[in-house]
Amino acid sequence: MAKLLVRNVDDEVVKALKARAGLHGTSAEAEHRKILEAALLKPTKKSLAQVLKNIPEVGKDTDFDRKQDDGDSDVFT
Repeated sequence: MAKLLVRNVDDEVVKALKARAGLHGTSAEAEHRKILEAALLKPTKKSLAQVLKNIPEVGKDTDFDRKQDDGDSDVFT
């Protein structure tokens, strides 16, 4: 496994990294690795089929039936 040295990091960034590591119960180095992995090794985009499968059920098809206008309205059809 390779080693990485990061220089000239702003003090506020280092403080934030250490604080975040403390919240997760890890070292700053381990937290740094997690952040890099999340930023650089993102999962691939979902296909349309995967997205459609995750749409929750919101009702029956009949709930969305189009009602016919009685013809007295000024609304265009």
